[in-house]
Amino acid sequence: METILQKDVMFDVEKIRSDFPSLQIKVNGHPLIYFDNGATTQKPQQVIDTISRYYSSSNANVHRGLHYLAEKATVGYENARKKAAGFINASSEKEIVFTSGTTAGINLIAHGWGDKFLKDNDEIILTEMEHHSNIVPWHMLAKRTGIHLRFAEIDDNGVLKIEHLKSLISSKTRLIVFTQMSNVLGTINPVKEITELAHRQDIKVVVDGAQSVPNMKVDVQDLDCDFLTFSAHKMVGPTGIGVLYAKKEILEDMDPLMGGGEMIETVSKETATWAAIPHKFEAGTPNIAGAFGLSAAIDYLEKIGMHHIYTYKKRLTDYAIDNMKRIAGIKIFGNSKERGSAISFRLQNVHPFDLAQFLDQFGIAVRAGHHCAQPLMKRLDVSATSRASLYFYNTFQEVDIFVDKLEKAVRFFG
Repeated sequence: METILQKDVMFDVEKIRSDFPSLQIKVNGHPLIYFDNGATTQKPQQVIDTISRYYSSSNANVHRGLHYLAEKATVGYENARKKAAGFINASSEKEIVFTSGTTAGINLIAHGWGDKFLKDNDEIILTEMEHHSNIVPWHMLAKRTGIHLRFAEIDDNGVLKIEHLKSLISSKTRLIVFTQMSNVLGTINPVKEITELAHRQDIKVVVDGAQSVPNMKVDVQDLDCDFLTFSAHKMVGPTGIGVLYAKKEILEDMDPLMGGGEMIETVSKETATWAAIPHKFEAGTPNIAGAFGLSAAIDYLEKIGMHHIYTYKKRLTDYAIDNMKRIAGIKIFGNSKERGSAISFRLQNVHPFDLAQFLDQFGIAVRAGHHCAQPLMKRLDVSATSRASLYFYNTFQEVDIFVDKLEKAVRFFG
C-alpha cells in the first residue's frame, strides 16, 4: 500500500531526503525517523550552503555601507524580503518585517499596535487551541492596558465553534487572533470566513501562520487578514528569523517596539523620527545570514511546489492516522476534516514522556508534553500528549516502523 502511494506523488521523496544531511544520521544504530517537525524542521544542504556562502563571501552589515560587501549583503537581504512577500502573496515587500520568529512578530503586534490603539475594557477574542506564543503576549497587553481576553471554544473533534466565536463578538471587540493550523490538533481554521466576519464589524485579525505557511499555500491578499506571522525554522530555514506581515496602512500607523540604529530617519538631542516601513521595525543589525537562509528555504519549497507538498503530506498523514487507529488503547486528539500533519495522541497506561524515550531507542523522534498549549490540554482533560508531526521528507515506510514501535510500546508497558 505505502509503495503505491509513494510512487503516486509528484516529487521524488528519496531524492529530497538526500538533500538533508541530518536525515542520514543513525540513532542507537537505527536510521533517524524525525517526526518532530511541528517544533522545527531539518535543513537541506542548499540552505546550509547559502548561509555558509554569506559568511564566506558577503559578510557585511546591511544598508549602511557603500563598499562592495555591504552592497552585496544589502541586495541579498532585501531580495529575501521580496521573496517572502511573493511566497505569501503580499502586495508589497514593504509589508514584510523581519523578526526573530513568530513569537517576536506577535509581540510586535501587541506592543506596536495594541499599546497604541487598545484601551481599558476593549476585548480580544482568541481560541482554546492557541499556542502560548499567541496567548501570553495578549495577557501581557491586558496587564498593561486593562483589556479583556475571551476564548472561543472548540468541539470534541478539535474544530473551532464558529457560532460560539460569533457570540463573543461585541461592540468592545477590537481584535480576533487565532492560529491557521493547530500545532497540537492539526486543525485548519477557516481564516477567510473569520476575517470576513471580523471586517464587517471593523475588527482586526491576527493569524498565527507558524504551522500553516510551511505546509500549505498561504495567500494573504485572498485571506484579507490584517496581520500574519511565521518562522523560517519550521519551513526548512534557519532559526532566529521570521516574518511579520501586516497591511501597509497598519504598519504606517504602528509604533516601533525597539529603538536604535537603522530604524530612524533623524535623531537630535530633543527628539527622533522613524524610518519608513518596514525599516522602522528593524532596529540594530538584523539576522542577515538568517535572511539569506530564509531566501534559500523559499527557493527550495517553491521548486518542489507547495501544492505538491500539501498533497503528499495529506496522504501521509491520513495513512498514519488510519494505521494508528488500529492500535489498542490509543486516543487521537483532533478529527477535523481540514487538518495538517500534527497528530497528538495518548496510549493507554503509557505516559507521553515514557513513550518518547521508548521510541528514541529506535531512532524515532516525537514530541511529548503540553506543546506550549496548556489551555488546550485543559480542554482535552489531559496534562500532556505525544505528538508526531510529519513533513514532506518523511515516508510511508517510516510511518510503518513508527506504528510497529507503538504496538511494541503497548506490549512493553502493558
